[in-house]
Amino acid sequence: MRTPLLAGNWKMHCTPTETAALIQELRASLGDYDQREVLVAPPFTALATAATELDGSGILLAGQDLHWEDSGAFTGEIAGPMLTAVGCSHAIIGHSERRQYFGETDGRVALKIRAALRNRLVPIVCVGETLEERESGQMTDVIERQVRGALGALDARSIGSSVLAYEPVWAIGTGRVATPDQAQEVHAAIRALLGEIADADAAASCRILYGGSVKPDNVDTLMAQPDIDGALVGGASLKAKDFARIVHFQS
Repeated sequence: MRTPLLAGNWKMHCTPTETAALIQELRASLGDYDQREVLVAPPFTALATAATELDGSGILLAGQDLHWEDSGAFTGEIAGPMLTAVGCSHAIIGHSERRQYFGETDGRVALKIRAALRNRLVPIVCVGETLEERESGQMTDVIERQVRGALGALDARSIGSSVLAYEPVWAIGTGRVATPDQAQEVHAAIRALLGEIADADAAASCRILYGGSVKPDNVDTLMAQPDIDGALVGGASLKAKDFARIVHFQS
């Protein structure tokens, strides 16, 4: 059984003071949750505050990105050892916004995944197609290229312990969402591809999240799909009650 992972990506929101207030509200709203994991990814400047506020809660902490080197002359970058030192257990890698706005390539994503693993961080690796790619029939090729480019050089154990997030770019922040059937079709294809790249055990172990305008009113039907193992949540994770409802999905 794959433990569902509900992850909140805060993107470029929340000062340390706002982070403390949001985490306090989230902890009060969440209550008990069984047989699932919860994670938040505040901006880098708020990670230390978040770690303090999360202490004893069981909620996991992630960085929104990391550099592929552990140190060096890379002004403005954040290294894996810095994330682990502040209390992170995960790192988001290859988010569509990193690819779109900052030129992140499959090759760089692969380097960052190895950096995460080297520093005992679980990579949350994002893949997904644009609307143009979907409508032109390139969706399958794009996702296969991204998955192979990211994970192709890893051993089966590393793949099985990693997390993938399928995020159709056309659904991020638009209010549009892939139907449960559309999402399940892609998740199943990704899992089959993982079996080719690694083996059946790794494919069965790897958690594949859905990301793309996940909200309280659609999470239940998405999580009912057999190959959807959680959600990478954007805007709704900034509202404690909405994110708590997502965590407490009913499928």
